Amino acid sequence: MMAEERITPHMRQQAHADAERAAALTGVTVREMSGSEEEAQVIDLLALIWGRTADNPVVPKEIMRVLGKTGNYIAGAFLDGELVGAALGLHSSPERSTLHSHITGVVPGLVGKSVGYGIKLHQRAWALDRGIEAIEWTYDPLVSRNANFNFNKLGAVPVEYLENFYGLMADTINAGDLSDRLLVRWHLLDDSVSRLAGGDRSAAAPAEGFAVAIPDDIEGLRVSDPDGAREWRGLIREQLTSHLNSGARIVGFQRGTGYILQHASTEGEQD
Repeated sequence: MMAEERITPHMRQQAHADAERAAALTGVTVREMSGSEEEAQVIDLLALIWGRTADNPVVPKEIMRVLGKTGNYIAGAFLDGELVGAALGLHSSPERSTLHSHITGVVPGLVGKSVGYGIKLHQRAWALDRGIEAIEWTYDPLVSRNANFNFNKLGAVPVEYLENFYGLMADTINAGDLSDRLLVRWHLLDDSVSRLAGGDRSAAAPAEGFAVAIPDDIEGLRVSDPDGAREWRGLIREQLTSHLNSGARIVGFQRGTGYILQHASTEGEQD
């Protein structure tokens, strides 16, 4: 069955309704950004959020212009007419029916206020309109609020642990740390994802398994104890890659506990 047949008109309508409701709850308006002037606003906002200078932008203006011209996802969130959040996504290879969400950011004063959630649901509706069945992105596995957001609020699932994926990053958020990332995939047609988007939090029921703990606030630790933060990077890399390479899989995340993993299934094996 083709993607266009799997994605029904009702799914698209419901996705837009979910996105509009999420945005309304935070008082923001999320829309596509187009043209060089609006793209420049996105570049400036992302530079502000990541603490980049004009000569070291998160996305160069030439690349942003090409991405906009070729029909990729560029969106902004506005509060009282002011741009307070933005996201950029790139089409993956056609056979994968996937959008790669490269970056999503919200101004510091609104982090944790569900503005990012409104942006992601807008991105979901945008993708379904174009026959895209999944969205992938990477995030720092040490940042507990992002892990909680991705697993429990959106229903994304882990795909791959990527060691030092971007190399050293010269910005205030990463603070010179190694850029290990966890690649996650958001299956837009999954029932659990749809229920979460509709506000049903029971779809994110706690998983059972063993835990790999992470710090509650790695970003604060990078400021107060940079050496300690770097030790956490090495520890989590070692633990997660060791478990994943042995066949375990990450099945959830719990605040205050960490990642929940399950060992490879032994169903059908005999002692």
